[in-house]
Amino acid sequence: MKKKILLLSTGGTIASKPGPEGLAPSIGSDDILSMIGVLIQNYEVFSKDLLHLDSSNIQPEEWRIIAREVYHCAAQYDGIVITHGTDTMAYTTSILAFMLRNVPIPVVVTGSQLPLEHPLTDGFDNLRTAFAMAASQVPGVFLAFNRKVILGARAVKIRTTGFDAFESVNCDYAGTVDAGGLNINHQVIPPVQGRFVLEDTLCTDVFLIKLTPGLNPEIFDMLLTMNYRGIVIEAFGAGGLHFIHRDLVSKLQKIADHGISVVVCSQCLFERSDFSIYQTGQKVLEKGVIQGFDMTTEAAVTKLIWALGQSQNCEQVRKIFSQSYVGEVAL
Repeated sequence: MKKKILLLSTGGTIASKPGPEGLAPSIGSDDILSMIGVLIQNYEVFSKDLLHLDSSNIQPEEWRIIAREVYHCAAQYDGIVITHGTDTMAYTTSILAFMLRNVPIPVVVTGSQLPLEHPLTDGFDNLRTAFAMAASQVPGVFLAFNRKVILGARAVKIRTTGFDAFESVNCDYAGTVDAGGLNINHQVIPPVQGRFVLEDTLCTDVFLIKLTPGLNPEIFDMLLTMNYRGIVIEAFGAGGLHFIHRDLVSKLQKIADHGISVVVCSQCLFERSDFSIYQTGQKVLEKGVIQGFDMTTEAAVTKLIWALGQSQNCEQVRKIFSQSYVGEVAL
């Protein structure tokens, strides 16, 4: 029996056509299905247009739309494929992984670097991989691109135009495609541990800051006046912040005193941060910051947005970050 797959279209390059102001999403899910034809002959495919947006315009409001649609449709299908623009795709896959707790079917997000109508598009190959993963009966949220399948909360876009646009950071691929077909690495895929629930209450008052030498600590005072509830800091190396000349560390105490959750991870793309190694890192730990360890920036930001939606109590947020829900961190 053919697997029932739902295709949800949100726009992006894969659905774009050239216009007077450049590429813009112009084709819908039915058009995509008619174009990929033979690629989906082994599946029973249904389609629905959710959005027609460049992914730069996909924000928390759109995340909720996508998550709610998946939640309401999951019981009717064996898998779901979502077409999406590449620029914010890793943020979307990360937040969907958190919002769709214990999703019982594969939810696979994909797109392309060239429009589907372009003669050299990578879209056909990416859709082929996405549909294969959606029919795999392996539950979870995934990103499929360039014959690779990545855990949703481990994906990072690393190239602006190359077809090998995404990498699985600090985690092996969830799947790869070669002459043997789709090879799934079950060891990296977190098991379903409970009933399927939609947790779509989010707190968007989260700010991401990348440290640079000489950064003025007063920026944290500004964030206080703007009523941010969470801050993600990309620190140096294994977790360094400067405290000579410009004392960032003491500012973090003020932030903590105001009940704002601070997550600190590394600017380095690979390997984990560890604040116990250096004096600067230990000073930060004393101020109550939350370690990001080997999380991607996309996962750290979206997990904080999601965690603060569950509770704005700093200790509860810390407890949430002490767990790995969807393989987002190796604790």
